[in-house]
Amino acid sequence: MASSSLLQSPPPLSIKPKTRTPPKLHFFAIKASTHSTPSPSQPSPPQPIVSKPRRPADENIRDEARRNNPTHSHRFSAKYVPFNADSSSTESYSLDEIVYRSQSGGLLDVQHDMDALKNYDGKYWRDLFDSRVGKTTWPYGSGVWSKKEWVLPEIDSDDIVSAFEGNSNLFWAERFGKQFMGMSELWVKHCGISHTGSFKDLGMTVLVSQVNRLRKMNRPVFGVGCASTGDTSAALSAYCAAAGIPSIVFLPANRISIAQLVQPIANGAFVLSLDTDFDGCMHLIREVTSELPIYLANSLNSLRLEGQKTAAIEILQQFDWEVPDWVIVPGGNLGNIYAFYKGFHMCKELGLVDRIPRLVCAQAANANPLYLHYKSGWKEFKSIKANTTFASAIQIGDPVSIDRAVYALKNSNGIVEEATEEELMDAMAQADSTGMFICPHTGVALTALIKLRKSGVIGPTDRTVVVSTAHGLKFTQSKIDYHSKAIKDIACRFANPPVQVKADFGSVMDVLKKYLLSKAPKH
Repeated sequence: MASSSLLQSPPPLSIKPKTRTPPKLHFFAIKASTHSTPSPSQPSPPQPIVSKPRRPADENIRDEARRNNPTHSHRFSAKYVPFNADSSSTESYSLDEIVYRSQSGGLLDVQHDMDALKNYDGKYWRDLFDSRVGKTTWPYGSGVWSKKEWVLPEIDSDDIVSAFEGNSNLFWAERFGKQFMGMSELWVKHCGISHTGSFKDLGMTVLVSQVNRLRKMNRPVFGVGCASTGDTSAALSAYCAAAGIPSIVFLPANRISIAQLVQPIANGAFVLSLDTDFDGCMHLIREVTSELPIYLANSLNSLRLEGQKTAAIEILQQFDWEVPDWVIVPGGNLGNIYAFYKGFHMCKELGLVDRIPRLVCAQAANANPLYLHYKSGWKEFKSIKANTTFASAIQIGDPVSIDRAVYALKNSNGIVEEATEEELMDAMAQADSTGMFICPHTGVALTALIKLRKSGVIGPTDRTVVVSTAHGLKFTQSKIDYHSKAIKDIACRFANPPVQVKADFGSVMDVLKKYLLSKAPKH
């Protein structure tokens, strides 16, 4: 429990004016936090990390964590409950149970003991989270586990499987914003700058850590399985490999990039290439995990969303706890848009901020069931057969988390937009031309931004964050095809192919003079 000063309700927060102080781009300094000593009957709260002497040479960071944190001294907890259940519902499950759906067949959600968390005010949580950034103290060097009390509060640190994921770059897209968008406050959250190159690491560290805990408890979990369009399988196989846990991957044959395929193979996963699409793989893995002792790792499992929500908290942290106006997230299976909503909402409910941003979910037009649902006025949802898209990770026609996504968008005054193949590829090429190197899915999100700017929904001074979900290096073939103008029915307006020149001085000089003249400032 907290001291008496922390038990007080947070003071009313005033609405900040539209003008803002420049955000802190680097937030590695330790912030001081003063709290009086709790009474003997109260458990000690988690404390901000302070400078400490170097650990003994024969002690690793896990050993150090065991020595410094031998037992849990708080009373935080979490459990599974039916998603968006009626307040009268008493159905709940321990996180140590292997359960994926409610009794009615609906989705589950991880519910935290908010009363226990509210014993500490917003300043306490801000200081605690800020104090852990950039450290190697186990497990808080991770952007996910630096928020451990809000993720899996009861797991022992020794059971955590982490690659110190998260803490990804929040990039000020200055040139793209000014030149193409007429915006001064465009930011890109590069979640793809991560261990396996996508935001899926944020959720997989949580899920695999819980599996590691269950296996130590001798629960019947022999392996972990997922259906994947690429990035989920890469994250699952890497974290399972780190923990020595078998991983099983169902992939749609010939529908993902070579870079995505090679990751689970390299990490030792048992890979099944199936002649179906993602939705078919998802149907099969759900049947298999109901019959065999294989733990389901897809976002039907709500544990992953607990890790993914920390990206939202990081965004606030990187803006020195100022709230952006808009956050745009690519959407396929639709767990991530809910995860961002959940992260922002927890920060508001626990007093770290006074509002949440408006959310935009961006879909490829070839796989746009949420967009069609939104445009119908949220009438009855209808799944579709997804067509091929360069944004392969969101090529999903029957998203598992549709109910979660609708809830998040309705409660954030959100919007859904779509991008054609030509629009998303052009947006990707434009962004790359200003120094980024983004994935096609981020091209979908940027297309949504372009459309909302043109319609005036997003203003020129609105602080807007586009979430980049994967690293561009995973999708080099799509970039090669674009710049080679080898994509059927797409003009590739911003292609930049190499120029063939004879290997003599005069020819090279002629070409360079012509190029430099085209780039000369126009007065």
